Amino acid sequence: MIRHALAAGLLALAAPGPARAVAIAETVVATTPPANRAEETLAAARAFYGFWDTGDEALLRQAIAPGFVDRTLPPGRPQGPEGPAAASRTFRAAVPDLRVRVEKMIVADSYVTVHMVFTGTFTGTFGGTKGTGQAIRFNATDLLKVADGRITDNWHIEDNLTLLGQMGVVKTDP
Repeated sequence: MIRHALAAGLLALAAPGPARAVAIAETVVATTPPANRAEETLAAARAFYGFWDTGDEALLRQAIAPGFVDRTLPPGRPQGPEGPAAASRTFRAAVPDLRVRVEKMIVADSYVTVHMVFTGTFTGTFGGTKGTGQAIRFNATDLLKVADGRITDNWHIEDNLTLLGQMGVVKTDP
């Protein structure tokens, strides 16, 4: 009863009306998925972030669906499953000891929101800039959609300004 009232209240907040300040394209109300689906969703997310932590492309293939779509595809990155693999290879050439630590993971039905911190040492080359051993540390957040135990869609945002400033690619000091 309380759960239904809470869900109704949340849906009312997203409903159109005079008090609405912003249009909402989609509202996902957190529900507890069936145990088997929750475990499949978590397994896909764990494999995906295991890939980012290690560069092991077998984990990437385990995590994402063949029809995977990057919904925030950066220029020059291939769409589909090759996109994350190419991004990892490029970034690991610049930061060979790249690590990712998942700070928070929120599962809401078939969606997973993940906040993470990337760390490492810039000893390789990125673009035309050669690293001199600078420590890097930047945040990123993903929204994943999972179906049938595989990631089908990813919306992501990285703190690239912090990263590029630490690498010396852009000047961030006033």
